[in-house]
Amino acid sequence: MKLRKMIFILLGMLCAVTIVAGFNITDPPTKAQLGEKLFFDPLLSKDRSISCASCHIPQFGFADTLAFSNGIHHTPTKRNTPGITNLSGRPNFFWDGRAASLEDQALQPIINPDEMGLPIEEAVQRLNDDESYRRYFQQLFNSPPTSKNLLQAIAAFERTLETANSPYDRYIAGDDNALTPSAIRGRLLFIGKANCNNCHSGEDFTADRFKNIGLYNGTTLTDAGRFEATKDSSHRGFFKVPGLRNVAVTAPYMHNGMFKTLKEVIAYYNEPNNIVHDGINRDLSLSKPLNLSKEEMEDLEAFLVALTDDRFKLSHH
Repeated sequence: MKLRKMIFILLGMLCAVTIVAGFNITDPPTKAQLGEKLFFDPLLSKDRSISCASCHIPQFGFADTLAFSNGIHHTPTKRNTPGITNLSGRPNFFWDGRAASLEDQALQPIINPDEMGLPIEEAVQRLNDDESYRRYFQQLFNSPPTSKNLLQAIAAFERTLETANSPYDRYIAGDDNALTPSAIRGRLLFIGKANCNNCHSGEDFTADRFKNIGLYNGTTLTDAGRFEATKDSSHRGFFKVPGLRNVAVTAPYMHNGMFKTLKEVIAYYNEPNNIVHDGINRDLSLSKPLNLSKEEMEDLEAFLVALTDDRFKLSHH
């Protein structure tokens, strides 16, 4: 395991995320603890009705259970809310990669009129009007709340959300019994016949690239993905390859949440034309059916489930 990941995991443990009980930040807090408080505080939405955690729900890998989350006034978002674990060191964020840092990413939901809908200047003013927040920011940044240190605090919390305590991790570390026989077979399929590793590589199972997997046809599937950020016509239908850690708890899947289960995702990759036959410029690696048997698809699902950290309960699946 990389030293970077170990450091962030230890930081996360020190932060002692209090998902259920709320917050009890001691003086002086850390930047990550302050970011945690902000992450769960509806103060940062226009009508004080939602927080970052309203869409990035902790027990679901900090993803949402809806295809499209509800912003203020119950306005649906335009894309599925991705999980935000294991994002430290990533080079780009959002499905279209429009943000280059976690700080840039933290800004967008706050100011998006369909999400939290709060101008950043107003968010900063609210924090300055709050005696506790003024004190925390002064202690940590030697400054009153600003747009810069607000985003730095939230990003600091998000960097603690590194996970590496899954059955897969224990298996790789030498525990031969950590994976079921089905998951072991699924791992071989993942890197072999199913070719998942072509896109989902590295310790977090993302190559940090953009791929067109055929979920854009310009008619029924109209989200052009990366093109919306770059305006480069060659990027139509390209989306960021998400990491697969904790994937068992982050349903529904894809940028539009069109697949409700991992079984549906695997069925799509097994034979894309059966589900979307007219995807524009679909990656050539998906040009032929995988011809996975029912048993092989079950094994592949077992491996994907084994990528989920122990902190997330799987009882609801």
